[in-house]
Amino acid sequence: MSNDFRLGGDLLINRIGFGAMRLPTNSFHGPARDPETGRAVLRRAVELGVNHIDTAAFYFSGDGTVRANALIREALRPYPADLVIATKVGPVFTSDGGLTAATNAADLRQQVEENLETLGVDRLDLVYLRIGGVEAPPHGESVAERFEALAAMREEGLIRHLGLSHVDTGHLAEARAIAPVTAVQNHFHAAKRDDVELLAACEEADIAFVPYFPLGGGLSDLSGDRIAKVADRHGATVPQIALAWLLASSPVTLAIPGTGSLAHLEENTAAGSMTLTPEDLSDLTWPAGHRPAGHRPAEY
Repeated sequence: MSNDFRLGGDLLINRIGFGAMRLPTNSFHGPARDPETGRAVLRRAVELGVNHIDTAAFYFSGDGTVRANALIREALRPYPADLVIATKVGPVFTSDGGLTAATNAADLRQQVEENLETLGVDRLDLVYLRIGGVEAPPHGESVAERFEALAAMREEGLIRHLGLSHVDTGHLAEARAIAPVTAVQNHFHAAKRDDVELLAACEEADIAFVPYFPLGGGLSDLSGDRIAKVADRHGATVPQIALAWLLASSPVTLAIPGTGSLAHLEENTAAGSMTLTPEDLSDLTWPAGHRPAGHRPAEY
């Protein structure tokens, strides 16, 4: 299976990318991390062949002093010609720490313009419309009005490609009737496989399936016996096997593991060159109804 994917038919990217959420802080809107370390991680990621970075203007430390988009701009601008930066819009964080959603074109335009400004670009490569919170996707909720607003900005030239995040197959079909969908980003990994139907729909349409929290995100335990067994067989780590499994799951899956650690960055990117055998894939198939117990792992 190829290590590359042609996003939207025109952007050739490495299937192992990088998620920027953990650069400013290890826990969402938590204590700030050292910004120079974040910049070093970004530079090293590009040196290792990463040319797909996933970010958002709302990825920042709790005190607001360290922001993912600013780190990306400071570390990598002028950007390499082949670098693809994906961002997402939709969530609105209130002054009291609460979360609401952008529901109209004006709010979404403001968020798109914020990403353009903070990244220092004239056009965004890929913009996801994120809907819902952190639980199951909001089944039955229409995305039409919001997606139409983003599609209009795409026609203006502010956005190159459009994506969806935290959605179901109904949302995908609704959005595709409005404008091309290039990528879908849902919560999916080796220990959470609820969205196989959505993945199948993406594969059929050659739409990138780009799971957020590909290593569990601190919400799931990936260290079960099955993954550990395969890791031992390859002399690899559990996260490496989880990433290799994700890439082996479909030719349209992309991995965007995030870290604020240079050592973990090296470990994650090395997973892109791993090949799982049929025996490995059989060992990594969970029995029906099985789900490893959740826990919060150490800092990554």
